[in-house]
Amino acid sequence: MGTSGMALDGKVAIVTGASSGIGRAIALLFAAEGARVIATARRRELLDGLVAEIEMAGGAGSALAGDVSDESFARALVEHTKSRFGGLDVAVNNAGVLGPMMQTPDVTRDAWDATMATNLTSAFLGAKYQIPAMLARGKGSLIFVSSFVGTTAAMPGAATYAASKAGQIGLMKALEVEYGPQGIRVNALLPGGTQTAAADAMADTEDMKAFVRNMHALKRIAAPEEQARAALFLASDAAAFITGSAMLVDGGVSINKT
Repeated sequence: MGTSGMALDGKVAIVTGASSGIGRAIALLFAAEGARVIATARRRELLDGLVAEIEMAGGAGSALAGDVSDESFARALVEHTKSRFGGLDVAVNNAGVLGPMMQTPDVTRDAWDATMATNLTSAFLGAKYQIPAMLARGKGSLIFVSSFVGTTAAMPGAATYAASKAGQIGLMKALEVEYGPQGIRVNALLPGGTQTAAADAMADTEDMKAFVRNMHALKRIAAPEEQARAALFLASDAAAFITGSAMLVDGGVSINKT
């Protein structure tokens, strides 16, 4: 921690997919813990509201709206970060979509490509430009928000989502082997069910919500803030010897059999 006692005091952090859900909770918590936060997503008006909330609480933030699967935007985001706050220490590549929830033979190539672009290609492009900026600081923490789906458990109708999220874990491991010796820690956060708009869309009846809760050993799903606290741990010096890790924050969904 810095002298203020804040876990990210003096750090600069990018958070993608920050307009809602887990990303928004991460951006707010990181700012409360001393980070200067660059928030990105497609919806500018929601980002502006987030930055206003950060600044009202005494923090520092900046918004840049765009498509994280576009390489020119991935580059521009890091350039904006360096121009606005002088460098980059932490990046949370959180942007993602569920994609087509259907049996695999019914998935179109366009739907597959779109899901991969948002979930996996964006993570690669983010890292491609974030890592050099971190190397310039001498160290950094890079986090991918993946999922237990496709790693410790599988669900019918979710092949596209599972493949994209499992791909993030492979990317994370390769990057850590490449850049660990230069002080870059790379980890993946694997949330379980979390109360977000996407979760509501996936479980849109009370019976489905009860089924999802029961999948977890804790018999509930997480609040976004609970996932944010796990991301804060991985981003902070408290996790200084944690790298190459796919960290489950899943309420026991991966082990629950009843």
